Amino acid sequence: MIRDCGSNFTTAFDTVLTDAGIRTVLCNMRTPRMNCFAEKWIRIARAECTDRMLIYSEAHLRAVLRTYAEHYNGHPPRQSRSQRPPDQDKLPVILLDAPVQRRKVLGGLINEYHRAA
Repeated sequence: MIRDCGSNFTTAFDTVLTDAGIRTVLCNMRTPRMNCFAEKWIRIARAECTDRMLIYSEAHLRAVLRTYAEHYNGHPPRQSRSQRPPDQDKLPVILLDAPVQRRKVLGGLINEYHRAA
Protein backbone atom coordinates (compact mmCIF):
# COMPACT_ATOMS: atom_id res chain seq x y z
CA MET A 1 0.00 0.00 0.00
CA ILE A 2 1.35 3.41 -0.92
CA ARG A 3 0.50 6.10 1.61
CA ASP A 4 1.62 9.54 2.67
CA CYS A 5 3.14 10.54 5.99
CA GLY A 6 -0.09 11.95 7.41
CA SER A 7 -0.73 11.96 11.12
CA ASN A 8 -3.86 9.82 10.65
CA PHE A 9 -1.63 6.79 9.88
CA THR A 10 -0.33 5.54 13.22
CA THR A 11 2.10 2.74 14.00
CA ALA A 12 -0.88 0.59 14.99
CA PHE A 13 -2.25 1.07 11.45
CA ASP A 14 1.06 -0.11 9.96
CA THR A 15 1.12 -3.08 12.34
CA VAL A 16 -2.35 -4.21 11.23
CA LEU A 17 -1.30 -3.98 7.58
CA THR A 18 1.92 -5.89 8.21
CA ASP A 19 0.02 -8.65 10.06
CA ALA A 20 -2.30 -8.94 7.04
CA GLY A 21 0.71 -9.39 4.75
CA ILE A 22 0.49 -5.91 3.19
CA ARG A 23 3.74 -4.02 2.67
CA THR A 24 3.54 -0.25 3.27
CA VAL A 25 5.48 2.19 1.10
CA LEU A 26 5.68 5.83 2.15
CA CYS A 27 5.49 8.74 -0.29
CA ASN A 28 8.32 11.23 -0.15
CA MET A 29 8.00 14.18 2.22
CA ARG A 30 6.75 17.49 0.76
CA THR A 31 5.69 16.00 -2.58
CA PRO A 32 1.93 16.65 -2.71
CA ARG A 33 1.62 15.66 -6.38
CA MET A 34 3.18 12.24 -5.88
CA ASN A 35 -0.05 10.60 -4.77
CA CYS A 36 -2.64 12.89 -6.39
CA PHE A 37 -3.34 10.76 -9.48
CA ALA A 38 -4.13 7.65 -7.43
CA GLU A 39 -6.28 9.67 -5.05
CA LYS A 40 -8.23 11.21 -7.94
CA TRP A 41 -8.92 7.78 -9.49
CA ILE A 42 -10.03 6.37 -6.14
CA ARG A 43 -12.34 9.36 -5.56
CA ILE A 44 -13.88 9.01 -9.04
CA ALA A 45 -14.25 5.21 -8.78
CA ARG A 46 -15.98 5.56 -5.41
CA ALA A 47 -18.30 8.38 -6.51
CA GLU A 48 -19.30 6.83 -9.83
CA CYS A 49 -19.20 3.13 -9.00
CA THR A 50 -18.70 1.54 -5.60
CA ASP A 51 -20.74 4.04 -3.54
CA ARG A 52 -23.76 3.14 -5.71
CA MET A 53 -23.45 -0.64 -5.45
CA LEU A 54 -23.72 -3.30 -2.80
CA ILE A 55 -20.47 -5.27 -2.90
CA TYR A 56 -20.87 -8.90 -1.81
CA SER A 57 -17.31 -10.20 -1.62
CA GLU A 58 -13.73 -9.47 -2.54
CA ALA A 59 -14.15 -11.35 -5.84
CA HIS A 60 -17.21 -9.23 -6.65
CA LEU A 61 -15.29 -6.05 -5.80
CA ARG A 62 -12.39 -7.07 -8.05
CA ALA A 63 -14.76 -7.83 -10.94
CA VAL A 64 -16.60 -4.51 -10.51
CA LEU A 65 -13.35 -2.51 -10.34
CA ARG A 66 -11.93 -4.35 -13.39
CA THR A 67 -15.05 -3.54 -15.41
CA TYR A 68 -15.08 0.06 -14.21
CA ALA A 69 -11.37 0.52 -15.03
CA GLU A 70 -12.02 -0.76 -18.58
CA HIS A 71 -14.85 1.76 -18.91
CA TYR A 72 -12.84 4.62 -17.39
CA ASN A 73 -9.82 4.03 -19.65
CA GLY A 74 -11.74 3.22 -22.80
CA HIS A 75 -14.86 5.34 -23.06
CA PRO A 76 -15.11 8.80 -21.46
CA PRO A 77 -13.36 11.49 -23.52
CA ARG A 78 -10.72 13.64 -21.86
CA GLN A 79 -10.48 17.34 -22.63
CA SER A 80 -6.69 17.26 -22.30
CA ARG A 81 -6.50 14.57 -25.03
CA SER A 82 -8.64 16.35 -27.67
CA GLN A 83 -11.78 14.42 -26.62
CA ARG A 84 -10.05 11.01 -26.86
CA PRO A 85 -10.16 8.33 -24.17
CA PRO A 86 -6.81 7.39 -22.55
CA ASP A 87 -6.43 4.15 -24.51
CA GLN A 88 -6.99 5.68 -27.99
CA ASP A 89 -4.33 7.64 -29.83
CA LYS A 90 -6.16 8.39 -33.09
CA LEU A 91 -8.87 11.00 -33.40
CA PRO A 92 -12.25 9.26 -33.69
CA VAL A 93 -14.23 9.43 -36.92
CA ILE A 94 -17.79 10.26 -35.91
CA LEU A 95 -20.61 9.67 -38.36
CA LEU A 96 -23.21 12.22 -37.32
CA ASP A 97 -26.03 10.65 -39.31
CA ALA A 98 -25.70 7.19 -37.71
CA PRO A 99 -28.12 6.29 -34.89
CA VAL A 100 -26.89 6.32 -31.30
CA GLN A 101 -26.78 3.03 -29.40
CA ARG A 102 -26.51 2.55 -25.66
CA ARG A 103 -24.41 -0.12 -23.97
CA LYS A 104 -25.01 -0.84 -20.28
CA VAL A 105 -21.96 -1.24 -18.05
CA LEU A 106 -22.16 -2.81 -14.59
CA GLY A 107 -25.80 -3.80 -15.00
CA GLY A 108 -26.95 -0.35 -16.09
CA LEU A 109 -25.15 1.66 -13.40
CA ILE A 110 -23.14 3.32 -16.18
CA ASN A 111 -24.24 3.78 -19.78
CA GLU A 112 -21.92 4.18 -22.75
CA TYR A 113 -23.24 5.74 -25.93
CA HIS A 114 -21.83 4.99 -29.37
CA ARG A 115 -22.75 5.81 -32.93
CA ALA A 116 -23.86 2.65 -34.74
CA ALA A 117 -21.74 1.62 -37.73
